[in-house]
Amino acid sequence: MEKQNKPNIDQLEIDKFNTLAHKWWDSTSEFKPLHDINPLRVEYIKSKINLSGKHILDVGCGGGILSEALAREGGKVTGIDQGEKVIKIAQLHNKESKLDISYMNVNIEEFCLKNKEKFDVITCLEMLEHVPDPSSVIAACASILKPNGKIFFSTLNRNPKSFLFAIIGAEYILNLLPKGTHAYEKFIKPSELREWCLNNNLNLLDIIGMSYNPLLKSYKLTKDCSVNYLVEVGL
Repeated sequence: MEKQNKPNIDQLEIDKFNTLAHKWWDSTSEFKPLHDINPLRVEYIKSKINLSGKHILDVGCGGGILSEALAREGGKVTGIDQGEKVIKIAQLHNKESKLDISYMNVNIEEFCLKNKEKFDVITCLEMLEHVPDPSSVIAACASILKPNGKIFFSTLNRNPKSFLFAIIGAEYILNLLPKGTHAYEKFIKPSELREWCLNNNLNLLDIIGMSYNPLLKSYKLTKDCSVNYLVEVGL
């Protein structure tokens, strides 16, 4: 892939997560939703591909919640993130966990320029809506995917319901997330994600929604992709 003239980085987004980095592994903190949905995400990925022995790249790994879960399933994981402080938290936590994970403070485009390895599985969850050019992330992921490999993306749909649920509801009423976590204009319609994938010879294999029940305080997979959704793609 060609090198971008301008890094695909939103420094305000990086600073926002760096500020909260020390709370990443506190399951009662602002990152509680990530801890709560992680088992659901991992089970979905496991239902699509056997992770044991697979070389896995976790793009936008943050403090390592998903990376560690994938490593516990037998994967050889590389986690990358643009946030220097969150990567340090991930590395520190893995000193206790002692899992097969290598963490790097780099964005996906730079990683692809320097790295020659291709991966069996690439995960990029809750990340696309936090970068200026999500299509560049998809192109980079496609360039380092092995034949018959799988990429998993998750993000937020862009429509009035997602604005109501993901921003007004989650950030201002239920206080599930810090105010300002998401910007509505960065939400991504499934049709847009599908087009970016097709432009990089990636086929959409599956799409499924994720929903939150505020009464039960629980998450589940659903056919409704109007707010959060998860996709499986491959070459």
